[in-house]
Amino acid sequence: MPLLELDGLHLQAGTRTLVEPLSLRIEPGEQVALIGASGAGKTSLLHALALALQPAAGTLRLAGEDAWSLSSRDRHRLRRTLMLAPQHPPLPPRQRVATAVLAGRLPGASMAESLRMLFSPDEAQARLAFEALDRLELGNRLWSRVDQLSGGERQRVAIARLLVARAGLWLVDEPLSALDPQRAQRVLSVLQDTARAQDRTLICSLHQVDLACRTFPRVIALRRGRLYYDGPPQDLGGRRLDELYDDLLNEPPAAEADALPPAAPPQAMCR
Repeated sequence: MPLLELDGLHLQAGTRTLVEPLSLRIEPGEQVALIGASGAGKTSLLHALALALQPAAGTLRLAGEDAWSLSSRDRHRLRRTLMLAPQHPPLPPRQRVATAVLAGRLPGASMAESLRMLFSPDEAQARLAFEALDRLELGNRLWSRVDQLSGGERQRVAIARLLVARAGLWLVDEPLSALDPQRAQRVLSVLQDTARAQDRTLICSLHQVDLACRTFPRVIALRRGRLYYDGPPQDLGGRRLDELYDDLLNEPPAAEADALPPAAPPQAMCR
């Protein structure tokens, strides 16, 4: 049985279409990269998969359950089986990093365990948070406040939160946008290796097309809200990739970007 099954899923915001009706199946333990130009519908789709955005039409089944035919209480229960890591994690500025990471453990935790994690983590909980942070080169930030972190460090704290979560489905939105290329590759490797070792299902949206094609066995591409491609990365290249990003490539460059070197052509990235 697929973990996720979408049948004619259609997403709207008012009268504006976010994602055209699409059908997908994602099996347990799969690792999938979600790519496409800005505004293609990637974030909207991830929020729908996280049961945070109700479809205008179609069905979404998670672990065999039709999510939007359930009661609010049962849908909340189903949400505990997944975790969404947004591109800009909403971390309270005065919160300690240890507490921010351990928040990933709150779904399904007892009241006593939750209170300890939020106000006074015990030794085992602190060790869990430290180990996740240390894998992301942030072990020395365990007791720092969130407002003392850079944007890239905050992104890695959100990934550490994911690494300690009990959720079986990880939905990750642009986790590398504030990281330099070398660190981005290391962080993605930690994320994928952990998901594989723990038998988690990983769906990750990326603007780094080269990384997506090099490290994920399956790539789903959205173009203008439509499913454009779904398959192995080796079959996505050349004209296909040019067309996927044609809206982006045809945009006039921003004034402040005039001094930057031109980006590598997308077709060079997926070969």
